[in-house]
Amino acid sequence: MELRHLRYFVAVAETGHVTRAAAQLGIQQPPLSQQIRALETELGVALFTRLPRGVALTAAGAAFLAEARAVLAGAERAATQAVLAARGQQGEITIGLTTSAILHPLVPEVIGAYTRRYPNIALDLHEGNAADLTDGLAAGALHAAFLRAVVTRPLGLSFTELLEEEMLVAVPLRHKLARRRPQVVDISQLAGERLILVRRHAAPGMYADAVEACRAAGFEPVIAAEVGRMLTNIILVAAGIGISLVPASMREIRLGGVRYLRLAHAGRLRAPLTLATRSDNERLTVANLLRLTDEIARRRGAAAQK
Repeated sequence: MELRHLRYFVAVAETGHVTRAAAQLGIQQPPLSQQIRALETELGVALFTRLPRGVALTAAGAAFLAEARAVLAGAERAATQAVLAARGQQGEITIGLTTSAILHPLVPEVIGAYTRRYPNIALDLHEGNAADLTDGLAAGALHAAFLRAVVTRPLGLSFTELLEEEMLVAVPLRHKLARRRPQVVDISQLAGERLILVRRHAAPGMYADAVEACRAAGFEPVIAAEVGRMLTNIILVAAGIGISLVPASMREIRLGGVRYLRLAHAGRLRAPLTLATRSDNERLTVANLLRLTDEIARRRGAAAQK
């Protein structure tokens, strides 16, 4: 039994007439009659009662009609799903996010635009630090990851820097620096301050850049604490444990007891935003994410230059 047999049967059942069904199907009446008889022979039951002016379904035919329609509908859905998947419009994508990356407006804009443009793609989002996300991507557990500075460059991974933003100093509200007007701090004024940084393993690039910026300003930084994620930095700052250097978008965390100050004379101390993917990834869902991210990043860059 083939799908065409089911289509022939449904056409005859719905028109109640073999000749009209043949015209609808674009075939001759004799071959259609022959196919219906072959189907009845295969099933071992009569599907139609022949009338002087057409045909009527038997009880067996009525039962078979419902199932035939379901099979044809299922086949059509399967074909549609296959086409959508081939275009990268069906399936799933697993995306990793660092806390500081998701707080940049670009990332939620990309995710929101992606879900609207590709509503049939299931998103599986995972939060972690840059080191863990890079490992997950290399192991194939993730399809893409938004992170800050690149921590390692395993073979087989590609890194696209989307933009960069300035670093701010997060200080407790009662700290002497919080009272400065204007709210700008020279990096040399951080000498002797207790710094809270994301630990070397989780974000070695940003950690090293912060230490190097301090040394370039003529002092050795005092590291009060190393944490796994940047959100913890802000919590510890609010608790008065020390101060921290964070990307500008982290000021979106309106945690009481924390003030964000701009940083002067910090050299090339900046916070990049990076999209990491597998170099050998042939999934169109990932290619569509890359294309959309680039489109939005370019638009944001053009708007910033106006």
